[in-house]
Amino acid sequence: MGRLTTHVLDTASGRPASGMRIELFTADGRAITSVFTNADGRCEGPVLAGEAFHTGTYELRFHVGDYFIAQGVELADPPFLGVVPIRFGMAEDGHYHVPLLVSPYGYSTYRGS
Repeated sequence: MGRLTTHVLDTASGRPASGMRIELFTADGRAITSVFTNADGRCEGPVLAGEAFHTGTYELRFHVGDYFIAQGVELADPPFLGVVPIRFGMAEDGHYHVPLLVSPYGYSTYRGS
């Protein structure tokens, strides 16, 4: 069965982004789950797996503004990056890993392994 995992690296501090809220939605906006990253910047388990896993288009929403505020970073109001949405497709049953590298003013992602 397929599975979806993620992790977040705070590139401004060079550390894993612990305590960041991440939400998963279907392409039509239906909420699936909400999780938080652990001390390693990872979720405790797959964000989506088993019978819940289906191919299709999804969106992960990373709450980076709240994370940086909790870290004591001074941000503008509103912050440049509040919520970072990553829309992606899963075309086959397999392992999908969608990491996020983030700072208060920029981010990047890729399909990891």
